[in-house]
Amino acid sequence: MPESDPVVQANEKDSLAGFLDFYRGVIERKLDGLSLTDATRPLTPTGLSCLGIVRHLGWVEYYWFRHCFAGEDVVPPPREEGDNAVQFRVGSDETVDSVLDFYKSESSHSRVVAAASDSLDALSARDNPSFGRVSLRWVLIHMVEETARHAGHLDVMREMIDGRTGYF
Repeated sequence: MPESDPVVQANEKDSLAGFLDFYRGVIERKLDGLSLTDATRPLTPTGLSCLGIVRHLGWVEYYWFRHCFAGEDVVPPPREEGDNAVQFRVGSDETVDSVLDFYKSESSHSRVVAAASDSLDALSARDNPSFGRVSLRWVLIHMVEETARHAGHLDVMREMIDGRTGYF
């Protein structure tokens, strides 16, 4: 997990990867010191929890990099009736460490997939049902957006739990 801000002057691929890694680090740090009880406490009317968001982000990494872009022979992420809400549900056998390990493992694999591509214009091996074949550039931009969006959710949720704010 990178501990610093993204490099200010870098090529496009390194800039996108740097911002994504920065927000991946924020996501990981938002779980620092949380008990399982606090990490799984529903904090929104729809039942979102901090750990549920991180679990979902692990599946997002898995989907866009492994399944869609690289076309790896993997099972698609869980969905119920076209809805990804199941990805946010933390199982009774899961812990803060197990969900964080899943997220870190998928993020690490995503870095390998992105680094292996020579071009941001390379297209995904599989179609996405909504967007068709997408470029690595699109995947990286989407992942920065998705990860930063959920980092914002975690900012508010963590403040509600124990008052901690910022990127810590």
